[in-house]
Amino acid sequence: MISDGVEDEEKWLTAGIAGLQQNAFYMHRALDSNNLRDALKYSAQMLSELRTSRLSPHKYYELYMRSFDELRKLEMFFKEEARRGCSIIDLYELVQHAGNILPRLYLLCTVGSVYIKSKEAPAKDVLKDLVEMCRGIQHPVRGLFLRSYLSQVSRDKLPDIGSEYEGDADTVIDAVEFVLQNFTEMNKLWVRMQHQGPAREKEKREKERSELRDLVGKNLHVLSQIEGVDLDMYKDTVLPRVLEQVVNCKDELAQHYLMDCIIQVFPDEYHLQTLDVLLSACPQLQPSVDIKTVLSQLMERLSNYAASSAEVLPEFLQVEAFSKLSNAIGKVIEAHVDMPTIGVVTLYSSLLTFTLHVHPDRLDYADQVLGACVKKLSGKGKIEDSKATKQIVALLSAPLEKYNDIVTALKLSNYPRVMEYLDTETNKVMATVIIQSIMKNKTCIETEDKVEALFELVKGLIKDLEGNLQDEIDEDDFKEEQNSFARLIQMLYNEDPEEMFKIICTVRKHILTGGPKRLPFTIPSLIFSCLKLVRQLQGQDENPFGNETSTTPKKIFQLLNQTIEALSSVPAPELSLRLYLQCAEAANDCDLEPVAYEFFTQAYILYEEEISDSKAQVTAIHLIIGTLQRMHVFGVENRDTLTHKATGYSAKLLKKSDQCRAVYACSNLFWVDDQENMKDGERVLLCLKRALRIANAAQQMANAARGNTGSVTLFVEILNKYLYFFEKGNPQITVSTIQGLIELITTEMHSDTATPDPAADAFFASTLRYIQFQKQKGGAVGEKYEPIKV
Repeated sequence: MISDGVEDEEKWLTAGIAGLQQNAFYMHRALDSNNLRDALKYSAQMLSELRTSRLSPHKYYELYMRSFDELRKLEMFFKEEARRGCSIIDLYELVQHAGNILPRLYLLCTVGSVYIKSKEAPAKDVLKDLVEMCRGIQHPVRGLFLRSYLSQVSRDKLPDIGSEYEGDADTVIDAVEFVLQNFTEMNKLWVRMQHQGPAREKEKREKERSELRDLVGKNLHVLSQIEGVDLDMYKDTVLPRVLEQVVNCKDELAQHYLMDCIIQVFPDEYHLQTLDVLLSACPQLQPSVDIKTVLSQLMERLSNYAASSAEVLPEFLQVEAFSKLSNAIGKVIEAHVDMPTIGVVTLYSSLLTFTLHVHPDRLDYADQVLGACVKKLSGKGKIEDSKATKQIVALLSAPLEKYNDIVTALKLSNYPRVMEYLDTETNKVMATVIIQSIMKNKTCIETEDKVEALFELVKGLIKDLEGNLQDEIDEDDFKEEQNSFARLIQMLYNEDPEEMFKIICTVRKHILTGGPKRLPFTIPSLIFSCLKLVRQLQGQDENPFGNETSTTPKKIFQLLNQTIEALSSVPAPELSLRLYLQCAEAANDCDLEPVAYEFFTQAYILYEEEISDSKAQVTAIHLIIGTLQRMHVFGVENRDTLTHKATGYSAKLLKKSDQCRAVYACSNLFWVDDQENMKDGERVLLCLKRALRIANAAQQMANAARGNTGSVTLFVEILNKYLYFFEKGNPQITVSTIQGLIELITTEMHSDTATPDPAADAFFASTLRYIQFQKQKGGAVGEKYEPIKV
């Protein structure tokens, strides 16, 4: 059925174009022969094609444009006739004898254009006559196109300031009156279109009406281009008349489009000075009109106007733009009882943007907007509409983007109240936006109360909110959120140790409520924040004034111990062990031996009781050995205890190769370069011999299990360790010991049961080259290496 209708319409259009072209041909012939009577006859017949009711507006427009082109040629002919002495008044009378009203009016408008140009009659009289006579066409589509033609041919002939058609009798008000009258009639025709035809085709008609809206809107554009329309005339005549037509037409499509036109075509300065009038029309519009978009565009234009120059800002203060817009939004929301949440939020988001541009120094205004938004949202619960939540994010992001400073946003008391309406996911998104703003602008949060206020805003990342099911959270997203929050902790800083300690306690209080899943991300960041404070206080043990409440390293270390213990609920023994060792090193730098020993004890307990995975044990023992090697605070007894434990753990690792490497690493615990009292050559040698025994046992086990001795890599590693201590001057490491080890490796590599291992061969060859290089150095080093044969 639809395809049949389309095909029929194409046929009608083709027939109409054919008729138009045929008559245009005869009209051209008459024009060429200066035959006025035939020219009028064939032009009227040509224009009769526009009388059709069978075409859709889209197709009718095609026919109209062809007619328009032909009428331009006819107009040129009329001008020539006038120049040759033909009375334009007679011509104006003559065309009125055309048989049909539509061709008659098109011809009348064409001659009228020439009539005005000839100045034989006042422009205002001709325009008034034309606009009145066009009332004869009441068919919506035909009438709209006719009046559009009138507007087109008259727009450059209006009696405007500076125009050649302005005289004593003609004033700007006549031009305005003409355009307003034409606009009013066109709008009535446009609105009437919706009532033409059966109800079932209403949607189609609305689409067609939408296509024709620019014909009506062009009148407002013409009005805005009239030089003589100053602010007073706009305020007293133009705007009230246009708004009267907008409100009275009671049509959703027309009201929305025309309000948008008013906002877009007239100057910002005029809008500012007529805010009362413009805003008073908004509550009177149909409830179905998308008023949020209209007002948002108005506020956006005014915001850009304010941002364009600082000189215009006093105008905004003078007209009290903020209070007027705020009141108008409140009235609009009250008038539109069923306005969806997105409408409410969009309006306040636009108002806040306007406020931040026009009154950046008035935080109370910004807070007032947020408060009004909270009031309108009260009772609605969490907002589930995704578009509305995006608007709330835009609303909350505006102050961050404007001030580039979260500290300023924290002064807005209603800011967290708006966030309460976000669902859990969007709350987290907003929290991430806030953190990104802090990181981007390197904002430092310096007081305990500001930290509390900030954490209220980002609580969606700190702990599970109501209705937040952990199972639904994507693991990668969760990690990203928590890493983001962990970075935030490093931006909380105050140079005053007392204030910084209060901040740390506040952070600790909040993150411990986050549950075991979050602690591995947040606690390390807090620990390092504490350690930063410890380094700041380094060397200070007790407060010289005896004030028990003052912040000291000991007090911080107590807090650190309790904080790391919280990780036991996760559990995360490997992480806890690393943090205990970090704290032990910090205590070492502060010369607090008992504290450092306690942290090591906790690390050892974790190793013994919690870390069972063999790979984790290897990593942990090397961390313990590396940290213990750097400790200088321990006395002989404590150091021996810890060192003995470390070597014991090393020898009990699961794989022989891991045992061997850990045991020879322990040799570093007995020889520390910069500490003379920690150079025990014998115990170094014992460790290395023990490592050799373990390496040998590993070879034998490989031979028994696989029939070959396996790699000699462990022996080469031990040889390198021997060479290290040999260079350091350990008297227990002799040339003969090294020589024997080289020969052992060489024998092993050439035995029948040896497994080919290119990597081990290359490692050994590199070691021998190093010995040779040291020999060639000469001096004390050369002499030392000279006896070694390679």
